[in-house]
Amino acid sequence: MTHANTDRVPDDYQRKQTLTTAERYITPELKEQESRVLGAEERLHEMEYELFCELRAQVAEHAEPLMATARALAAIDCIVCLAEVAIEYDYVRPEVHAGDEIVIRAGRHPVVERSAGQEPFVPNDTLLDRDGHQMQIVTGPNMSGKSTYLRQVALIALMAQMGSFVPADSARIGVVDRIFTRVGASDDLATGRSTFMVEMNETANIMNNATAQSLVILDEIGRGTSTFDGVSIAWAVVEYLIEQIGAKTLFATHYHHLNELETLFDEVQNLKVMVREEGDHITFLRRIEPGGTQRSYGIQVARLAGLPEAVIERAKEVLHTLEREDIGTEIGPSQRAASHVAQTVQLKLFEAAPHPIVEELKALDPQNMTPLQALEALARLKAKAEE
Repeated sequence: MTHANTDRVPDDYQRKQTLTTAERYITPELKEQESRVLGAEERLHEMEYELFCELRAQVAEHAEPLMATARALAAIDCIVCLAEVAIEYDYVRPEVHAGDEIVIRAGRHPVVERSAGQEPFVPNDTLLDRDGHQMQIVTGPNMSGKSTYLRQVALIALMAQMGSFVPADSARIGVVDRIFTRVGASDDLATGRSTFMVEMNETANIMNNATAQSLVILDEIGRGTSTFDGVSIAWAVVEYLIEQIGAKTLFATHYHHLNELETLFDEVQNLKVMVREEGDHITFLRRIEPGGTQRSYGIQVARLAGLPEAVIERAKEVLHTLEREDIGTEIGPSQRAASHVAQTVQLKLFEAAPHPIVEELKALDPQNMTPLQALEALARLKAKAEE
């Protein structure tokens, strides 16, 4: 209502809002209707919650049979899924026995083989027993398939013991009491643990709880610290697993020193992942064969990852320098070989760059210089030094 007409407003109208050019009013009937509309939504929520509470109470009365039904359906769902996968992907019925032997022919990783895309999955055989195959040390380049091989053995053993068919041509699985794994690398910021500390905690858990009937999967030990410390820890872990625990173990590593363990322990077998070299390029064959390797092909893998060519070339120079310097040390097992002390080597690679004036001085031949040439050279060097 405009200000000019406010005198015509009925007495039962109630002023609600004053505007610049008008007044707003409301009647008792409108106010009652407003209250009903605004209260309806709140009442709706109240009614919904009341109905929910009633339903919850009714369900609670039958919670035990409902949970039993859900568990049964979950088990049936799991069994049906395993059966469907076994038929579709040609899984085989494993032979589970009470012995120590794990024999897998043409084993496959159940997940990786389905997500490999166009590249065909390469199956591999596995033999773990007490007769020369208790500890298998697997070496090979990054991305070559070491981790996949380790995990597929653990998964096949687990699937066999849970009653599932397994991805292989045949499998004889000796029952294991536990499967221990130390794989991956990450820190734990919440508890203040570094990557290396997490790695050591996981390794300690294995050392303290594994038994001779356990299956142990170790994917790199000691990589979170210096090379010498890492090799020492890895070597000691292998010795302890062989001499004190006796667990069947697969150990993937880049520490090629560990290949020497095969000559020192009858229980150790070296395995390597095959690659094909073509100049500076490599092709991963994904095939596991007996034997050790002395190369990690890290620079070739870095090239595959797309590092700048300048970085690759510089890495080659550094590698050649390190290879020329005899920085390796021999490592022997406790009570089985003489100990060796590492020689401290000052790498020329990391020495300060030579000063150009020093280099020019070295190039001078005083025996074949005239006094005038010597004075000129001295003046030139002095001028450079003052720059």
